[in-house]
Amino acid sequence: QVQLVESGGGVVQPGESLRLSCTAFQIEIGNHEMAWYRQYPEQKREMVATITPGGATNYADSVSGRFIISRDNAKNSVYLQLNSPKPEDTAVYYCNLKWEIPTPRQTYVNSYWGRGTQVTVSE
Repeated sequence: QVQLVESGGGVVQPGESLRLSCTAFQIEIGNHEMAWYRQYPEQKREMVATITPGGATNYADSVSGRFIISRDNAKNSVYLQLNSPKPEDTAVYYCNLKWEIPTPRQTYVNSYWGRGTQVTVSE
C-alpha cells in the first residue's frame, strides 16, 4: 500500500519560513512526478508546486518566487520550503504522487495523496 506522510506544518508568523516534508513508503518516487497541493476550507484542492523526475519545477502564480519545491530521491522524499509566508497561505497542504501508466491507446494516471498537514500563518 503506497503511503505518503507529510510533516512540518504548524503555526508561523508572516515572513517566518517553514519547510514541509513528505516521505513515501512502498514506492520509489524517483520515476514519478511529485507535487504539493493545498486546500482552503470548503474549497477544492489547488496545485501549489510540482517537480518532475528530472527536477523541472512549476509553481502557482500565488507562490512563485516565495516557495521552493525540491526532492531527494535517495531519501524518497519531497519538500516544500515556504519563504515569506502570508496569512493567505494558511491551508492544509497535501503531498501528491502521480503514477502514469502508458498503454498503446492512452496513458492512465493514478494519484496518491497524503493525509495533509496544517499550515497557519498568523500574527
